[in-house]
Amino acid sequence: MAIIQAVFGEQGQSLEAMMLEIGRRARAAADKLAFADPTTKTRALHAAADALDSRRDDILSANALDMRAAEGKGISKAFLERLQLNDKRIDGIIEGLRTIADLPDPVGRVLADWTRPNGLNIRRVATPLGVIGVIFESRPNVTADAGALTLKAGNAVILRGGSDSVNSTRAIHACLVEGLRAAGLPADAIQIVPTTDRAAVGEMLRGLGGSIDVIVPRGGKTLVARVQEEARVPVFAHLEGICHTYIDSSATLDMAVSVTVNAKMRRTGICGATETLLVHKDVVATHLKPVIDALIARGCEIRGDETVMAMVPAARPATEEDWRTEYEDAILSVKVVADVGEAIAHIGKYSSHHTEAIISEDPASVARFFNEIDSAILLHNASTQFADGGEFGFGGEIGIATGKFHARGPVGVEQLCSFKYLVEGNGQTRP
Repeated sequence: MAIIQAVFGEQGQSLEAMMLEIGRRARAAADKLAFADPTTKTRALHAAADALDSRRDDILSANALDMRAAEGKGISKAFLERLQLNDKRIDGIIEGLRTIADLPDPVGRVLADWTRPNGLNIRRVATPLGVIGVIFESRPNVTADAGALTLKAGNAVILRGGSDSVNSTRAIHACLVEGLRAAGLPADAIQIVPTTDRAAVGEMLRGLGGSIDVIVPRGGKTLVARVQEEARVPVFAHLEGICHTYIDSSATLDMAVSVTVNAKMRRTGICGATETLLVHKDVVATHLKPVIDALIARGCEIRGDETVMAMVPAARPATEEDWRTEYEDAILSVKVVADVGEAIAHIGKYSSHHTEAIISEDPASVARFFNEIDSAILLHNASTQFADGGEFGFGGEIGIATGKFHARGPVGVEQLCSFKYLVEGNGQTRP
């Protein structure tokens, strides 16, 4: 990081020129990575994991600087929770790097293979996307996740973290570069933008002169909305995580309590946290209060409709805005619905198409829920907090995509590949 800043400072480059140079270097690195031996990429990631382990004290010290600065600004508890690192979270980052390292190499996979009547053999083969631009805010672990996933898929990445996590990001990035060098791969394969100037984001959204192939934003609604509005390159993104859990009439009480509490309260600041609970009217008398009581006992504020208000004295009235809100905090909106159809209709109106869950023992209700809801991830009898690339077996994720083109849901190594067609003939000509 210091080397990059020194080079640009000596050259006296403008921000635009600096960003174009970063893009040029990333493109050159991507051209080499596209043909990198799988074992070399694996070795680089294990070496990076070793560096993270040996430098954890430096990383925690850097994170402490970020935490103190953020606390001094009066930043929200949810933001601080995402920003904070500790030994357990560093262990998780290291484990993620090693898991990604040991995944099957996605490049060169034969996705389809068929032969035409004229004898032409056609194969669709996975190829790297090229250069990925990742713009993120407070989660320093994104540095490692994005760096590892893009490298494994044969891509270069340009990381632009938020100013609040700048010290943590630099400390983690140094470990990734150490891994690249240990394996003989270009250090420019994983770069971080050496400035917190927001104008750098605009340069990335313009594509850096054609160097960036895809942008991935990781952050709040304001950031993602800006990226989707201004980007001149394709975007993998979700705008919000307004996730729902629906307790059906056939749901068992114990499961309804445990899954709902986990879906809301395990980590309230992540995009897979449930923000609205829907409860079938037939189980209001048996299920509603035990579920709400368990949530309140964990410190959750309840905002409910009239039925909820009548049964839960501590509840506040839910407004129209509550159904549209991603709280990222210990707050939950709760509504009683007539049946699975009304639950589906509510989700269709208010969901951000991220993740929804149904708790039910009725196969017909589950089938209807799965068939009629158009969200990236749907779960049956499981917490919405499983909306995560690591939990899907991807080793990690670069983000959750809620669009419908190319990548949807957790974006892992396979989703960071494109493809090309390889056609073999023996002299065929087209009549």
